Amino acid sequence: MNQDWQSFLIQQGAQVHEGVVMHFGEAQAELLAARDGTVLCDLGQFGTIRVSGEEAQKFLQNLLSNDINAVNSQIAQLSSFNSPKGRMLATFLIWQQDGDYYLQLPRSLTAAMHKKLSMYVLRAKVKVSDVSDEMVSLGLSGLAAAEQVKQFFKLPLEQDWSSGQHDATNVIRISAQRYQISMAPQQAIALWSRLSGSARPAGSGCWDWLNIRAGIPVVTPATQEQFVLQMANLDILGGVSFKKGCYPGQEIVARTHYLGKQKRRMFLAHVEADTPPEAGHELFSDDMPGQPCGMVINAGAAPGGGFDLLAVLQISSRETQQVHLQSAQGALLNFLPLPYSLPSTTDEQA
Repeated sequence: MNQDWQSFLIQQGAQVHEGVVMHFGEAQAELLAARDGTVLCDLGQFGTIRVSGEEAQKFLQNLLSNDINAVNSQIAQLSSFNSPKGRMLATFLIWQQDGDYYLQLPRSLTAAMHKKLSMYVLRAKVKVSDVSDEMVSLGLSGLAAAEQVKQFFKLPLEQDWSSGQHDATNVIRISAQRYQISMAPQQAIALWSRLSGSARPAGSGCWDWLNIRAGIPVVTPATQEQFVLQMANLDILGGVSFKKGCYPGQEIVARTHYLGKQKRRMFLAHVEADTPPEAGHELFSDDMPGQPCGMVINAGAAPGGGFDLLAVLQISSRETQQVHLQSAQGALLNFLPLPYSLPSTTDEQA
């Protein structure tokens, strides 16, 4: 986290641990505000890689799962970088600003992904830079978010994943009530002071919980190379193009799509557990004795107590069995509806 920005947040009452805002003094109340009100979050849990140069578009088009040619100053997208076996190494939120591409991912993966992407540059006219400390991303969510964005930025963000720029600030609409705003640290200080008058400052975990409830997966070190992107519903979220050319893992991803035999999907669930669930924790059900039926991708504290999580598991286990956390005797998962529809088993096997 940029030191000037961190100092400012601490002055505002933030409790910061390893560059991440844990809370502003009332973690549970902040979660409730994320559910029922309007919140403003620092997104220091994420880092940002900038890809610039005259061949940046071609470079990314050859590496990522989505059609990077569709990204411009008005359109952002989700995408993934996969292993040759089609397993996700990272998920990204991507936007374009001043001709450069910005790839946002968990800060815990940023250094490794920066190094890995740089290995592919070779003689391409491309520069890959870690700019995590050169910019600040804020999350604004709630009933008043759209009006605040309209008031401060005057951008016509009519569709989800639409993007726009105003005075060197980039704004992405994630949903009708949720926006990400990225800018230089000094701009962030001024904007925070204005937005916090009508949006409650909240810990970074509140934004993670909003992602969970939105059914948006985020690959972390604990879940690298665990899932083909369809398992994590990235195809439903628009994070893959089946019409573009080759990229690492493309053959596996395409085969999974066109053969239509998807046995695992990502589901949303709530669990009351003594120990917080974490990414990488395994799940168990009676139809698969002695072996896991799934794995947690993301988890976080829920506003009303307990924990909400996203987990990939066998569709058959979800449909016919009780599912438990970490062991067959572990805490029971209570499944919740995702905000989007999954293909029926019949559709995927057609």
